[in-house]
This record gives sequence, structure tokens and C-alpha cells, in this order.
Amino acid sequence: MNSVLSAFLLTFAGLFPIVNPIEAAPFFLGLTAGMSTAERTMLARRAAINGFALLLGSMVLGPWLLEFFGIELPVMRIAGGLVVTALGWKLLSQESWSDHGSSGMQPGVERKVGSFYPLTMPLTVGPGSMSVAITIGSRKPATETHLTDMALHAVGAFAGVVAIAITIYIAYRFAESFARVLGATGLEVLVRLSAFILMCIGIEIVWNGYSALIAVH
Repeated sequence: MNSVLSAFLLTFAGLFPIVNPIEAAPFFLGLTAGMSTAERTMLARRAAINGFALLLGSMVLGPWLLEFFGIELPVMRIAGGLVVTALGWKLLSQESWSDHGSSGMQPGVERKVGSFYPLTMPLTVGPGSMSVAITIGSRKPATETHLTDMALHAVGAFAGVVAIAITIYIAYRFAESFARVLGATGLEVLVRLSAFILMCIGIEIVWNGYSALIAVH
């Protein structure tokens, strides 16, 4: 159970600050302005499912593709960890920054809203989210030669992605209520705390990659 819990916490804590559906909820609310509750619920559900597929695909296939092209996993872990750390630092230090910023979408702009584009990508799962998922997918348990430990690690990581998808659905489904309850100050506090956790995780991933690279060479 410790392996499952550890993998779950690593996956959820690593992805949540970047996916950050609570921060994206106001954009969702603006893009779906004028829609009925049933339509918003349907779009929230589809965005959660699509986001789950994108993150899981990045986590499972990303490391394999890098290995296929001859890139050593420890090197990718170091590079990915630096990216994660940099993303956390930007989120922590800059006045306004997130993985959602590149979408170029503003609340209240009338446009055709699709469940995949723009709601899933890039509003919910952007390049930063996918890079974090690839980095987490490259991380194996310490006893990676033991099939049981690898299976438990995979179960925990899968559960973490499921939990992210659930938070996406909840944040979008109740976007209007969240906007009233959190307010600007509450959202700011949540983003800064999440950014610090993300930086810590990034440094830990860099250290694991460096240790594995030294052990191999």
C-alpha cells in the first residue's frame, strides 16, 4: 500500500499545480456563458475524460518514445525535473502565469466551444501539463526489477490521473460556485502554495535522475 500511496501522491501533487482546474474554472465559466446547466455538465464531463486520456497517454507513451529515440531515461528525468522546477518558479514568482496562459482565451468571449479544443487543450491540459506527465511516467520505483512493485506503482499513478480528472470535472461542473467562494485572494493563495510544492517535486525528480545517471556510468 505504501508504494501505491507514494505513486498516487507523486502523480497528483505533480500534475495538479499545472493542470490547476480551479484556476481554469473562470475561463470555462466565461466560454460557456449562456449555456444551460445540462450543457455545462456535459462539457465538464467530456473535458475531464479528454484530459484523463491526454495525461495518461503522455505518462505511458512519452517515456517509451524518448527511449525509442535513444534518449536515456535518467537524462530525461533531469531535463524534465528542471522544466518542472522552472514552471513552479514562474508560477511562484511571476505576477500572472500559468499553463493556461498560452491559450489566448479570455472569459466572456463568444466563440464555438468544443469539448477537446479549446476546453481540453490548451485550456485544461497544455504543454506544461504533458511534460510533467512524461517526467512522472519516467520515474520508476526503487525496486523496479520486482514485477509486483512496478504493478503497484502503476496502480498508484493511474489513480493519481483519475483523481486529476475528477478534480477537472468538479471544478468545471461547479465553476460558478467556486468563483463566488474562493475569490481572487483565495485563488492566489492556492496557486502560490501549489507552485512551491511543484518546485520541491521538480528538485526531487532532478536528484533521482542524477543519482540514476551516476549509478549507470
